[in-house]
Amino acid sequence: MLTKLQTLSTIHDAGAVLIVRLADSDTAERVAHAAVEGGFRALEITLSIPGAVGVINRLAARYGSDGVAIGAGTVLDGHAAYECISAGASFLVSPQLNREMIRVANRYQAVTVSGAFTPTELLESAEAGADILKLFPTEGVSIPYAKAVLAPLSHLPVMPAGGVTTDNVKDWFAAGVAAVGVGSAVTKAWQPDGDFGRVSSAAREFLAAVRGARQ
Repeated sequence: MLTKLQTLSTIHDAGAVLIVRLADSDTAERVAHAAVEGGFRALEITLSIPGAVGVINRLAARYGSDGVAIGAGTVLDGHAAYECISAGASFLVSPQLNREMIRVANRYQAVTVSGAFTPTELLESAEAGADILKLFPTEGVSIPYAKAVLAPLSHLPVMPAGGVTTDNVKDWFAAGVAAVGVGSAVTKAWQPDGDFGRVSSAAREFLAAVRGARQ
């Protein structure tokens, strides 16, 4: 498993985390492999996927030595946090402030990405010790809200989860976010014809847009 500093550096350098939330573990694993082939270095496997912990374990074992950060999403309590860290997760993501998750993660030195939406929630997550603040949900409010929130809170490492595309990723970074989370635009690219090579292509396209946005 990557160290905490290595994981933070991986997410910072990549500027993007792939959120893998799919109906079954086999599809999730195939998407993950294709996304890594397409260049993703940080992948969040959500615990809403049946058998997600097993997927995390296999991916971490396969890609950890290559510097790919495999994380767990939808972590709602300390038990799940410990189970995921034991399986090899180097970062944990929650949809809300979960102090128990943060406490367990800090004990074992895993990176935490804590969900928050309002300025109060963002600050409370930061004060609780979260490493990255996941702005969630963002589909409905998008970039103008992020820009307004970050105007007085530009020191916070915020990562939106939802509503980020190749077309608007430059505007997200211009608003002041530290990284972005992306899901369906990449993870479901295979659906038209079952070609998982489309996932690799979508990954390359999205990551190229991230690099261009950060220049």
